[in-house]
Amino acid sequence: MTSSSKIDANVLDRLFAVIEGRRGGDPASSYTAKLLDGGLPGICEKVGEETLETIAAAIGESDERLAAESADVLYHLLVLWAHRGIDPADVWAELERREGVSGIAEKEARRSEGPTGKK
Repeated sequence: MTSSSKIDANVLDRLFAVIEGRRGGDPASSYTAKLLDGGLPGICEKVGEETLETIAAAIGESDERLAAESADVLYHLLVLWAHRGIDPADVWAELERREGVSGIAEKEARRSEGPTGKK
C-alpha cells in the first residue's frame, strides 16, 4: 500500500452527502436509512462493533482486512455524525486546529477543560 493515491480524503465528504441523501429513505431498501431510522443506540452499537473488528484486524489480520474494517468504522462514524447533525467540516476544522500541536499538550488542554470541553 502506498500513501500516494488518486483517491483522497474528499471521498469522506462525498460519502457523507450520500448518507444525508438516504435520510428519510426506505429502511427496507437502504442500510443507511435503516441505521438512521433506528436511532442513536443502534448507530453507536455499530460504531463500537466496527471499531472492535478494526482492532482485531490490526492485531491478527492482513493489511487489506485492516483497511476494509477501517472503512467500515469511517462509514458508521459518518452515519453517527449525520444522525447528530455534525457537519464533517467541523471535524476537519478541529483536526486542522490541532495540526502541529503536541498530542501531549492537546490532551492536557482538554483535560483542564473538563468533560464538557469548557473551563
